[in-house]
Amino acid sequence: MGEKTLLEESAYQKGRRLIAGVDEAGRGPLAGPVVAAACILPRGLLIAGVDDSKKLTPEERKTLYHTLTTHPDILFGIAIVECDAIDKMNILRASLHAMALAVKELPEEPDYLLIDGNHLPPTHIASKAVIKGDSRSQSIGAASIIAKHYRDLLMIEYHKEFPEYGFDQHKGYGTKKHVEALKNYGPCRIHRTSFEPVKSLVANLMEIP
Repeated sequence: MGEKTLLEESAYQKGRRLIAGVDEAGRGPLAGPVVAAACILPRGLLIAGVDDSKKLTPEERKTLYHTLTTHPDILFGIAIVECDAIDKMNILRASLHAMALAVKELPEEPDYLLIDGNHLPPTHIASKAVIKGDSRSQSIGAASIIAKHYRDLLMIEYHKEFPEYGFDQHKGYGTKKHVEALKNYGPCRIHRTSFEPVKSLVANLMEIP
């Protein structure tokens, strides 16, 4: 039993049968959706390299994403909440909503959830919030990799539609290049108008006669 399966093993010993790790990617960017993933790994299966997705290189995430999503015994679900919904409900609620949707996308309903962070999504399933869970739990780490890589793929596709912003490089985060592009071109339809500096740029554009 590995250190990163201790939380899962504790739940198994309490009678839980299907334990899903749940995490999201994309809370901080100025553009693009928030993506959540839920992942169930069978008891005793250890996937080398699974960790907090932010600690891995893009190539490591790509390799692990392929391993996790093609393994016949691993179950996963992915959900997307777009920027217009983020602006309406705020990023925390949007992230939790995405997590709940990702759990519903699993092929089988879990009986226990390990959630990254300190908030729980709206669900009837018994859940535990785990601070830095993507580093402490293999199933949460797996979910973080799936969510992060999937979101990166989406942002690379958006780059084809909006190449001037460089979404393929920064994935929507507020880098210097991204902010400069925002000032030069204004926001596009996948920018979050409730996030600064996008919010102020939109307000300024509306004031122009």
